[in-house]
Amino acid sequence: MTTFALILFWVGVAIVFYTYVGYGFVIYILSKLKRRPRVADQTDNHLPEITVLIAAYNEENYIEEKIVNTLQLDYPKNKLSIFIVTDGSTDSTPELVKKFHAVKLFHEPQRRGKIHAVNRVMKAVQTPIVIFCDANTTLNKQALRNIVRHYQDKTVGGVAGEKRIFKKAEDNASGAGEGLYWKYESFLKKKDAEVYSIVGAAGELFSVRTKLYQEPEENIIIEDFVLSMNIAASGYRFMYEPEAYAIETASANVDEEWKRKVRICAGGFQAIVKLKPLLNPFKHGILSFQYISHRVLRWTLAPLFLPLIFLANIWLALQGSWFYTGVLAAQVVFYCIAAIGYALRDREISIKGFFVPYYFSVMNLAVYAGFKRYCRGQQSVVWEKAKRAAVSPQPAK
Repeated sequence: MTTFALILFWVGVAIVFYTYVGYGFVIYILSKLKRRPRVADQTDNHLPEITVLIAAYNEENYIEEKIVNTLQLDYPKNKLSIFIVTDGSTDSTPELVKKFHAVKLFHEPQRRGKIHAVNRVMKAVQTPIVIFCDANTTLNKQALRNIVRHYQDKTVGGVAGEKRIFKKAEDNASGAGEGLYWKYESFLKKKDAEVYSIVGAAGELFSVRTKLYQEPEENIIIEDFVLSMNIAASGYRFMYEPEAYAIETASANVDEEWKRKVRICAGGFQAIVKLKPLLNPFKHGILSFQYISHRVLRWTLAPLFLPLIFLANIWLALQGSWFYTGVLAAQVVFYCIAAIGYALRDREISIKGFFVPYYFSVMNLAVYAGFKRYCRGQQSVVWEKAKRAAVSPQPAK
């Protein structure tokens, strides 16, 4: 029994450490061994025509600010088309969009989910590049130029921008945890792209070559991730541009962030099934390594081993080992801090690192809830998105 506990403990520690910390070191070292030249900027004459496609559902509080922000982006107006689809919106979003003649509105009263709406509008896109972004974000002025320059490389099939969480001096558990999470995630995406390709785009801001767009099945939960991974699996690189960023506020509270995380995790399990060929490194090489290390382990083995590590640690500590007793004490302290974070989750404090254990625990618990929801088929593509914090993000520069 002790031997089994030792194996379980150390295998679990190795997997959890590699998933959340070790892969960051590995991909950083690999990126240093494979430096790519900076992509050159383009003059207006050489810029391609593009379409910015914004899916908006009941976004009356953000849509006007979003349109103004998009119209002010630095890109030739004669080469920029702006499409907004508002299917199913029951508030004033469609009427507000109609006020802007430079924007083309697509609206149907029936709500069948974002992916159905996007698939419908993509048939009207005539430009070689399409850029997707959320309605509740603001983009920096050079975002479009910085994304498009990567398409000078014919091996690039898509480009993802960076998601940034509006930073507050004091924040609650959701804002602090989400902000720190996305800083680390952005680091990994940058290094992934330097080595080969990012592992999944976030819907806040990403783009693809229009000819490579394959309509995701309309039951896909995290369609942006599946779409970008299918493009990478077809042999094109999916690049990352940190100087094209979308700013949004964090989830309004932890309950709203939990709702979002559970949906993503349910979609993650669905994606693993849909993207089975990417688990074969003999076929996809470095992309499989990145996909398994960066995503699959987070959705499977790492959360599974966390409670097993704790239970094995208890057994080993009971055998009288000072080392394992100390490690167990450290785990108990970590989870106690997480519990305190739970108690203070809706209070805004300046020591944001205090919420890390809590956010980490919530993130992994969401995997279990997401797996349950996926197995029961309870996660619909038509969902009520997480409410964002009341503070409006500042206009990006």
